[in-house]
Amino acid sequence: MSQVDPRRAIPRTDALLELPAVRQAATRLGDRTIRAVVHDAQDRARRGELAPDAVESSVLERLSSHSGSTLRPVLNATGVVIHTNLGRAPLSAAAVEALVAAAGYVDVELDLETGARSKRGVAARAALLAACPAAEDALVVNNGAAALVLATTALATGPGVAGKEVVVSRGELIEIGAGFRLPDLIASTGAVLREVGTTNRTHLHDYAEALGPQTGCILKVHPSNFAVQGFTAAVGLRELRALADEHGVALLADLGSGLLAADTLLPDEPDAASALAAGADVVTASGDKLLGGPQAGLVLGRREIVARLARHPLARAVRADKLALAALEATVVGGLPPVTLALHADTESLRCRAELLATAVGAETVPHDGRVGGGGAPGVPLPGWAVRLPETAAARLRAGDPAVLPRVHDGACLLDLRCVPEADDARLLAAVRAALE
Repeated sequence: MSQVDPRRAIPRTDALLELPAVRQAATRLGDRTIRAVVHDAQDRARRGELAPDAVESSVLERLSSHSGSTLRPVLNATGVVIHTNLGRAPLSAAAVEALVAAAGYVDVELDLETGARSKRGVAARAALLAACPAAEDALVVNNGAAALVLATTALATGPGVAGKEVVVSRGELIEIGAGFRLPDLIASTGAVLREVGTTNRTHLHDYAEALGPQTGCILKVHPSNFAVQGFTAAVGLRELRALADEHGVALLADLGSGLLAADTLLPDEPDAASALAAGADVVTASGDKLLGGPQAGLVLGRREIVARLARHPLARAVRADKLALAALEATVVGGLPPVTLALHADTESLRCRAELLATAVGAETVPHDGRVGGGGAPGVPLPGWAVRLPETAAARLRAGDPAVLPRVHDGACLLDLRCVPEADDARLLAAVRAALE
């Protein structure tokens, strides 16, 4: 008598799809994803990799842990506060709440009182102006590079004009992350780049000799990720203001990091309020660096210049969406964001937390300097502590649940708790124990 093929016991697709837990999962994952999980479990059973009676439990287990996004949350134990590979600034609780609220229909371009269409991003603009009174107007676009591109496009190009010149020091022609170079970025706008001075020294007369009818604007760029030291010279915004007035051109300052006001911890990092007070017509910056908000490009400055940028056709292509606007407003008006808390973390508290973790896993605590990251304050140390583990633990930490990103340095795996919320210390401990086992 022939034996019954065990594969006949594999649950049918329609039966699996009708399971209450599967139907509930379909509301967040969608039919295509659900069917893919079901078919994969059935195929594994047909190949003998999974027992037929284990198909249902396999499907339920995978669906319970399946997310609509493949992005995995990571505990940042590198000590680098603005970690570009981890999405730069983590959002505050207020910003996350605002994101969720803005996920549905919101009055992003509607006046609910009159029912008429309104301007986009009014609330975020008002929040920025309240936080930076030196600015007469503000505009939010989708990232820092877009803010700079929009500014140089609007100030140095126009109908029937092949392209006016953007005058900038050679020492400020920087390359930002992923190989994007400032000269290439500006050239893409149709403007002509006019380099003045040398790599290490640029004087006021260098700018003066370059200015003329062909000039669209003067651009002052804060160098990121590096510092030029030694035999150097640079021209400040106050000196450039007088020159810009003499020739009737706009003065644009690209700050990069996104500080709205000065931070005593980072005395050499420029901020919007100081740059505007020093004479800049407009400043551009990122929202997801030292400001601690979502990815966004900030434009702050004189009312007529910001309005000129807002009217430019390119502004539509680089505008911020409702989620970024909501999170940005909440970041500015809410409590201190995680970036600020991490930058100003108490050293003694960091030491105590590191020692508790080290004691629990039989490791040692060592002094460790964190970094600002994201191009901000290059070379400025953030004194703290780290738990020193064997280098081999790093790969297991990255692959664990939760995923943990340590710093691998000098043959060791270092865990700096500066950017790990204290509420996650227990999760970090469990991840370290699993990695060491």
